[in-house]
Amino acid sequence: MIKYIPYRQIDKNRYDICIQESINSRVYALSWYLDCVSEGWDLLVEGDYESVMPLPRKVKYGISYIFTPSWVQQLGVFSKQKLSENKVLEFIGAIPNKFLWIDYQLNADNQISLKSSSSKLNYVLSLQGEHTDIQQGYNKNRKRISSKTPEGLYLDKKGDADVFIENYKKLNKPYSISDLAVIQLRCLCHANNKHVHVWNVFNEGIFRGGLVWLSDARRITYLVPVSDEKARQLHIPTFIINELIRDFQAQDIILDFEGSMISGVEKFYQSFGAQPESYVYLKKRII
Repeated sequence: MIKYIPYRQIDKNRYDICIQESINSRVYALSWYLDCVSEGWDLLVEGDYESVMPLPRKVKYGISYIFTPSWVQQLGVFSKQKLSENKVLEFIGAIPNKFLWIDYQLNADNQISLKSSSSKLNYVLSLQGEHTDIQQGYNKNRKRISSKTPEGLYLDKKGDADVFIENYKKLNKPYSISDLAVIQLRCLCHANNKHVHVWNVFNEGIFRGGLVWLSDARRITYLVPVSDEKARQLHIPTFIINELIRDFQAQDIILDFEGSMISGVEKFYQSFGAQPESYVYLKKRII
């Protein structure tokens, strides 16, 4: 039986254990992460926290709705057991009717087919091989760029989150970002240094780029990359990804690039040999 549990009644300890032990675990779904990125969230739970589905919620124009927050790509149903399509649909059907809109992204293990659903692409790269073996999957241009280490760079792997965020705010980006999303990112960077990591790259003492990335036992996630024009000339984004691969090579870990549906970004991830992985976007209007 699937039960709806409002936020204040959630047993966060049992909930987090379920997320961490689930076969489709994502850092995004941990309670402290959701506390940072959402104004509030409730829960659907089956049994004794055997399977769970977090429901970040909002009110807009007097309408309560479920949504996927900033800095989160995939939520959905998490379980220690493989989930059937019918089970995922059961959870979706258990979302209370008081939520009149749903804008929600399920995880890659929650494959369903509904009129209200569509497919999105993520890109992932297995890091089971040695770095030199993984590089064999790079395209010709990425191999050429990766064959040379940029000179004059300093990579701070215990980067100052505030330095990263202040530069992130200043740099031109091909997308808009709200003040609230910046506050949420700052919360994440200071909330849990076991799972959230900040790398800052400097050239001649000047901040040129960096990355906020996530880690758990099975996956590292390329969450927030940043680079200025000089960084792109120096191929700092490639340098950072190669460093991640070196640090986690020969492990049963996935490098999750977090998308993208943008052609140029998609081609950049593909150039490392990353493979497409689909996930479901659920958009539903009851009124």
